[in-house]
Amino acid sequence: MKKNLQQLADWLHIDNQAFPETLVTGVSIDTRTIQQGDLFIPFRGEAVNGHRFVEQAFEKGAAAALWMNDEPNPPQHIPLIFVDDPEMALQEMAKAYRNEHKATFIGITGSNGKTSSKDILAGALAPYYKVQKTIGNFNNQLGLPITILQLDEDTEISVLEMGMSGFGEIEFLTKLARPHYALITNIGEAHMQDLGSREGIAQAKFEIIKGLDETGVLFFDGDEPLLQNLVAKEANLKTQSVGFTVGLDLVASNIEATADGSSFHVEGAITGDFFISVLGEHQVKNTLNTMLVSKALGLTDEQIRAALKQVVLTDMRMQLIPVGDLLFINDAYNAAPTSMHAAIQFVNQSTIRADKWLVLGDMLELGDDEQQMHEEIATHIDVKKVNYVCLYGTRMKWLYDKLQPQFAHGHILHAETDYAPIINTIKQYATNDTLILVKGSRGMKLETIIESVSE
Repeated sequence: MKKNLQQLADWLHIDNQAFPETLVTGVSIDTRTIQQGDLFIPFRGEAVNGHRFVEQAFEKGAAAALWMNDEPNPPQHIPLIFVDDPEMALQEMAKAYRNEHKATFIGITGSNGKTSSKDILAGALAPYYKVQKTIGNFNNQLGLPITILQLDEDTEISVLEMGMSGFGEIEFLTKLARPHYALITNIGEAHMQDLGSREGIAQAKFEIIKGLDETGVLFFDGDEPLLQNLVAKEANLKTQSVGFTVGLDLVASNIEATADGSSFHVEGAITGDFFISVLGEHQVKNTLNTMLVSKALGLTDEQIRAALKQVVLTDMRMQLIPVGDLLFINDAYNAAPTSMHAAIQFVNQSTIRADKWLVLGDMLELGDDEQQMHEEIATHIDVKKVNYVCLYGTRMKWLYDKLQPQFAHGHILHAETDYAPIINTIKQYATNDTLILVKGSRGMKLETIIESVSE
């Protein structure tokens, strides 16, 4: 974005703007990360009033700031835009910039795999277009508008991640972004406590079509009956399906994992053999969406094949990390039953190394069924192929009780609040033939275990 203050005021229908020629080149809500030329947006909450940091924002390079009309003592010497509600103003500016921007907008939602899908898609398109994607987890009612307003004016593809915890949130985001293409990665169990059922989760994710361009296309997990049912009710919706079931628009088979990534074969809208430097069948499915979007944008099969080979994911998503002679799979960014099962399945089937370990942490935000969902993980662990299981967190005691009779003494342990027993076990018993999956919800911070072992 590159707009002067008067243009921003016009977006907000504000007259008599002071300092009208002041140039703004981005937005920020945090003085710790503010960039030269940013518009600083202060929020007023119960604990913190962002207006206290406005002058600090200017000292760090801000070009201008918003200021609430009912906030006293505005500084007189710096460019301000006076608004009733900074959050609504942020969203209105993003909507206005989106309406005039010429980029192709792609929205991504789903229970699991949003960030991986975003990274794979942006990485595959980057050799051929100027692409900008959601940074970090800026995927909510504040983060998505910021992402849009940070777009360069010559950006050709904008890949926007859309997160939610309740009904209506995806609808709000998609109507703001108005994507030309939309992706639903899958339907899992995350946010079950807020949405009540997988059916509710599917309905909430499916809200993404409410902002989809009238000529747009929805790409979705065709292996998921809940999505198939919702799609069937939309007679005028253009869709393409991906998965492992024969008859979908793009089907993957012959998936093989190596220490470098995953090779696989596809049939359907695209046919041939492909490779991506990412581990896991679930990541292959995420890749299928990228392949169909890339084809819709005009890339050839060979261009898609070449681009996928150099895709890199954000850290802590099935990330291979060598530590001395050990090999970790860091999948510690988050966890829900669907993604937990997929990661464990990968370890069960992997031939990368023979000595296989699972280091698993609590899955959070699962609601009333959380005990059952933790216990059910036991059905996905092949005790003939996994040698050690290390469990961390209060909820993982449920899984420990299920698994403990199946493992030899010392080959399964549970630590409730201290990483040390797990770290010490890895240091004592893991070998140069050991592969260790580390996975848990973000709040468990299991990457700490990898960091401690590497010290």
